[in-house]
Amino acid sequence: MDSRKRPLAADLSSDDGFKTPEKRVSVVRGQLDSDYMQWGVEETCRYLRREGHGDWEEKFREQKITGVGLRYLGEAELEKMGIEYLGVRLQILHSLRKLWQIETVLNKVFNDPIHGHVELHPLLIRIIDTPQFQRLRHIKQLGGTYFVFPGASHNRFEHCLGVGYLAGRLVQALNERQPELLISSRDILCVQIAGLCHDLGHGPFSHMFDGRFIPQARPEINWKHETASLAMFDYLPVMEQHGLVLPEDLDFIKEQIAGPLDTTASQSQKWPYKGRSEDKSFLYEIVANKRNGIDVDKWDYFARDCYHLGIQNNFDYRRFLKFARVCEVDGQKHICTRDKEVGNLYDMFHTRNCLHRRAYQHKVGNIIESMITEAFLKADKFIHIEGSGGKMFTLSTAIDDMEAYTKLTDHVFEQILHSSSLELAEARQILQNIICRRLYKCLGQTQADKSLNVTQEKIKSWEADLAQSVPQSSVQDVQLQPEDFLVRVIVMDYGMKEKNPVNNVRFYCKNDLTTAIQISKNQVSKLLPECFAEQLIRVYFKKTDNRSLEAAKKHFVQWCMDNNFSKPQDGDIIAPELTPLKPSWSNKKEGEDGEDEGCRAINWAKVNGQSNVKTKLF
Repeated sequence: MDSRKRPLAADLSSDDGFKTPEKRVSVVRGQLDSDYMQWGVEETCRYLRREGHGDWEEKFREQKITGVGLRYLGEAELEKMGIEYLGVRLQILHSLRKLWQIETVLNKVFNDPIHGHVELHPLLIRIIDTPQFQRLRHIKQLGGTYFVFPGASHNRFEHCLGVGYLAGRLVQALNERQPELLISSRDILCVQIAGLCHDLGHGPFSHMFDGRFIPQARPEINWKHETASLAMFDYLPVMEQHGLVLPEDLDFIKEQIAGPLDTTASQSQKWPYKGRSEDKSFLYEIVANKRNGIDVDKWDYFARDCYHLGIQNNFDYRRFLKFARVCEVDGQKHICTRDKEVGNLYDMFHTRNCLHRRAYQHKVGNIIESMITEAFLKADKFIHIEGSGGKMFTLSTAIDDMEAYTKLTDHVFEQILHSSSLELAEARQILQNIICRRLYKCLGQTQADKSLNVTQEKIKSWEADLAQSVPQSSVQDVQLQPEDFLVRVIVMDYGMKEKNPVNNVRFYCKNDLTTAIQISKNQVSKLLPECFAEQLIRVYFKKTDNRSLEAAKKHFVQWCMDNNFSKPQDGDIIAPELTPLKPSWSNKKEGEDGEDEGCRAINWAKVNGQSNVKTKLF
């Protein structure tokens, strides 16, 4: 057991702690194989000598075999070159395959509940065994959702392992299916590292930190967790072993995480990336696909989140892996899939939408995150974290120093909750209310006729209007204040705002594997959504006594009427005296059968020519 433990000193030493463990591997693997496609004839012959095949280098020299041609050599070609014995030919092919295949002998195996036995390259293990990556063990994947779904206790750590693994699966599937893409072992390793490190920058409670806390604590900056992922990656003690070429490969890894590093140049240049040339554009669609959103990050969190939430996952990434191919589209190479898979892709984005509706944007989970955010804002300047050079940082400024940020995890919740400091009394009380389930109440949800540009000033104005929206038909002796209300605006979409992401996907046909085609929505089904984004407005109330709560519900209904918003689902129950006053809220216009005016009537009796068959669509 002692031999399996990693000594602490080895992890913390800046000089020796992060060197690659000494293993017996071919000398060439780490130094030369990364660029074998750039080899000339002499470099190829030198590799043969190092592998013990020097007797046959003249045969390669006579045929002018370079690195590019090595991928296309098979047993038949070697026999034609005059290598007579089968055993020798197999030995040469074994040595050549080392150039483009990552050996599995040295990989470490993780037993993952989602993907089974996951094998990761030694360099990935060195990254995992750093304080910067280990902090992800203490950051909940779904933030405050854990307070609603008791199974959602998984962390960013295992999600990143899964994304790194799936990134390797996809790029190696493309490599095996299309060797002409000339994907090198460097490419494969960089894609895996990008998948592994893509969420290094998440803060406490994941998206709550960069989506709620930082925008309110530091509204003057535009900060996202991808920004911190790049900074944290730079802070990692990355090694130059295993064939990585610096800085080219580091740029490639970071570009996969956050897009082009030079945003000003990207607007003027046709190809904005520095890490890889345009002929490898498809590699940028694996970890974070900016083109259509189909990437391994989603594949892992779909499967992992559904597993822990207890929600059915209807998308199987393994099927996508089977059909993934690279085709040329408008001069660039993109990952495409079979035409028959278009319906499954719509199912994938529907699964994403369902997860947001049922879990990520759960009304109780959202209010808990709002309460945690409120507590963090009150505690911000009283939490001190030591960073580089002994400098102290607060909750909101720790993002400026990666040494301080490495120490910032979900534990700050317990730090505030169990503190005895007078300065933290207000924040502590809010967190105690969460623990004891004394939560703000959701008054309801509504929508505007069209999407609104909602700013913090607009939200403050709405909260003031809510306090003043006293129903004329009722007499109330309860005085409500703007600070009693909390308005949250939620956008539900398919990942590309109002656009249909499948329009950016290209497909190939069974009879033509190289030509990419586009499939429009009306070619798939008329039951697919007409609109791909909507804006929801939720209103919460901070007081919990019954008299105030009943008054606030009527204020909310009146406010929806005044702003011409949609009728709350329970509006007829909480304010039956108000809803009839607005004619547009009448349900009668939709018809007694509940048929939507937007759907065309279908004569089901005549479908498929069967006039005597009754058909009903559920």
